[in-house]
Amino acid sequence: MSNKQKRYFLTEEEIPTQWYNIQADMVNKPLPPINPATKQPLKAEDLYPVFAEELCRQELNQTDAWIDIPQEVRDMYKYYRSTPLVRAYGLEQALGTPAHIYFKNESVSPVGSHKLNSALAQAYYCKKQGITNVTTETGAGQWGAALAYAAKAFGLEAAVYQVKISYNQKPYRRSIMQTYGAQVTPSPSMSTRAGKDILTVDPNNQGSLGTAISEAIELALNTPNCRYTLGSVLSHVTLHQTVIGLEAEKQMQKAGEYPDIVIGCFGGGSNFGGISFPFMRHNILDGKTTRFVAAEPASCPKLTRGVFQYDFGDVAGYTPLLPMYTLGHNFMPANIHAGGLRYHGAGVIVSQLLKDKMMEAVDIKQSESFQAGLLFSQAEGIIPAPESCHAIAATIREAKKCAETGEEKVILFNLSGHGLIDMAAYDQYLSGSLLDYEVTDEDVQRNIAQLEKVL
Repeated sequence: MSNKQKRYFLTEEEIPTQWYNIQADMVNKPLPPINPATKQPLKAEDLYPVFAEELCRQELNQTDAWIDIPQEVRDMYKYYRSTPLVRAYGLEQALGTPAHIYFKNESVSPVGSHKLNSALAQAYYCKKQGITNVTTETGAGQWGAALAYAAKAFGLEAAVYQVKISYNQKPYRRSIMQTYGAQVTPSPSMSTRAGKDILTVDPNNQGSLGTAISEAIELALNTPNCRYTLGSVLSHVTLHQTVIGLEAEKQMQKAGEYPDIVIGCFGGGSNFGGISFPFMRHNILDGKTTRFVAAEPASCPKLTRGVFQYDFGDVAGYTPLLPMYTLGHNFMPANIHAGGLRYHGAGVIVSQLLKDKMMEAVDIKQSESFQAGLLFSQAEGIIPAPESCHAIAATIREAKKCAETGEEKVILFNLSGHGLIDMAAYDQYLSGSLLDYEVTDEDVQRNIAQLEKVL
């Protein structure tokens, strides 16, 4: 083992047996999602036509802090969990910082990202209910790859709508999904009413996660014995991802340290919540003072420049109305390479926590994220996904502050996935042709003003 890196693992018996539901411990619970037809708080049965029933119950559960991981799911976790917690000595040395930097390496899963933690759970609950087909959306393709793998593992047929710009930018992620047996369609497409409506208005529309969600939900509603699965945003997805932070908590104990700062990149909230919420419970219950930082792209800044209001989770308005920080469901993000972060809104749990100042958010320009990814690659030997580069950039900012002040803080971030299928993006950065996109406050307000105030 290199003296520039140290890894911490758990035994098979130490892998968590329960997920952590932070909603049970929150002082201010998230506001209820709203049924857009009745304008009444959502009931679990309202979601039964879309999701597996157990997932619907998990979504609205605000009372049980701990939810058992089914043994069948835990058995699948054992193929790649525990994932290593790594002390990044190389990055510390490169930055000349007294900070102790750790990262949870979720890139070692069979599909190369954290997304499998929830895909396996969702596929299991669908299979247990007797569902035969699942459908979903994906941006960069990490969630689509995870769902395709999980569907095959549990004997389900999968159909994936991939955001068109990512479908073209990342052909090998599409190939991975197809290798696992999934049907992949670029979104928006002409195969759904939602897609046709979008393309009628804008024939060159390159898509967003909001458009792909609309198409996937429509397919689920119109296909017998089919349910929709989601890769981020919703509370049950973040619940499944807490296996990351629960492992990290035990591994930090083995390292003899506790994080002062926990950082995750932010698209809809699943990997940020997954690494953060198990530690945040100690802020809530035990008076710890750890800071939690969500790193989002400057081109899609819902946490740093969005507004808190009820909004749809998709472009067509098929989803419930969610109380969240949003740029508006009609917001069309710039075509950055971090496709998994191109989403207009934030999950309801994270939105409430941000509103209550339990966490912070920063926005990162695309060029800064790739600069950070390059430094990390050279220091630690792992090429990170463009999404993960945002967390690395935020970590570097904090580590440089420590270098200036001399403070020896402990920083933990989630490496949510590897970038080995994103090398075209790195090529653009290395050639100097990568563009930065930013959204002004005026642009945001203009877009928000177009939204109907539903409540």
